[in-house]
Amino acid sequence: MSDEGEADYGKLNKRVVFSDNEHRHAKLVLKLKHDGFKQGQFFRAIITGYINDDPVLQQFVDEVKEQSPRIKKKSRRLRDQGEATMNELGFNEGDIENIFDLIEQEHPDL
Repeated sequence: MSDEGEADYGKLNKRVVFSDNEHRHAKLVLKLKHDGFKQGQFFRAIITGYINDDPVLQQFVDEVKEQSPRIKKKSRRLRDQGEATMNELGFNEGDIENIFDLIEQEHPDL
């Protein structure tokens, strides 16, 4: 695979452009120079990792991406339903922690 990743076919004529402030740009340029990267080389490597579902890059993406409002609403609703169910069954926060402790003791490999 070449430095361009999957750009082994076709022309390199598509531009990916975004704006940032001067300070962050200067920090990026210095960091790239320190690590021995050119901007294009760096961004093509990141894009290739993202497209190919690199596990380390995907973990980072999962940490920084924002959930959509619809998913946030559904998560909040499910969390509230779970809390209501636990309360209806008479469980409190301490009981729930004890359940997880018991599960961990019974199945330490989980």
